[in-house]
Amino acid sequence: MRLANDKARAGAETAGDKKGILLETGTNEFEIVEFSIGKVNYGINVAKVREVIQRAPVTAMPQAHPYIDGLFTLRGKAIPLVNLPRCLNVMSNEESKNIIVTEINNFNIGFLVENVSRIHRISWKDMEPAPEVGDQSRVVGIIKMSDRIVLLLDFETIIAEINPEINAKLTTVEEASQDIMSLRSDVHVVVAEDSGMLRDLLVTTLHDSGYRFVRDFGNGQDAWDYLRNLATKDGPIDKHVGVIVSDVEMPKMDGHRFLKLVRENDRLHEVPFVLFSSLINEEMKLKGESLGASGQISKPEISQLIGLLDNLIFGRPIKKPNED
Repeated sequence: MRLANDKARAGAETAGDKKGILLETGTNEFEIVEFSIGKVNYGINVAKVREVIQRAPVTAMPQAHPYIDGLFTLRGKAIPLVNLPRCLNVMSNEESKNIIVTEINNFNIGFLVENVSRIHRISWKDMEPAPEVGDQSRVVGIIKMSDRIVLLLDFETIIAEINPEINAKLTTVEEASQDIMSLRSDVHVVVAEDSGMLRDLLVTTLHDSGYRFVRDFGNGQDAWDYLRNLATKDGPIDKHVGVIVSDVEMPKMDGHRFLKLVRENDRLHEVPFVLFSSLINEEMKLKGESLGASGQISKPEISQLIGLLDNLIFGRPIKKPNED
């Protein structure tokens, strides 16, 4: 069974048709798969979902992470299964019936949930950042429906907790010469990343690699407001901002819309703009390229990101989109 029910199947097919349209033009829209655990409704970006299946037999793994139930097989491939109710510490008497099979950071992993209900088309500006009322590290946004609230989960953080290799890749960069470190120290970097944990790791690693001037934001809208103000200042724009690094999936304004606005701005359009996201695949690369991305790196490959920044800033100049 590819999807939980006919309604979800029809929605997912519609999502597949629309995904090529929604972000390609930077419309600031996306689609979520809504699911429930206990009395709480959650969401995951359709772009991260390969498919939804019924609960499958699981083979236990010795010494696995406490969130992992074991491995299940899908089309001959063994995939880890995260018990999401256990991960979120949500108690419920209802049986978990579905597995959401995802592809995040080029890593396939399944998440056990109770019920998958439907797909919603949402504007990022309608999603609010999670309020700071305690440990909210696993919730990146809140979507207010007419009769309920849907919490958008930070699946990247959950996967990073399970797989320490991801954190290692986010904090490991090649040693650079003092000359390169000196060059990097004069560059002003703007970072937009909604995951607090990943943003802190990214900023710390940029600092350690020599990029001392980093201004970070939790969403594309705040980063855009900051850059729009910089664009009014006198002098060459590269004295105010040398490069932009942005996630794709963010509340208020996503990375594609953010990129589109930067490329349309007369003062900012030549600033190197790199998409650094768990959603970077062939389809998403085409969308980023059509909007004028200078480069696209899949999380958590920060060593590749640092190398790309050096190339963009100190190597060849970039061209405006559609420029011959």
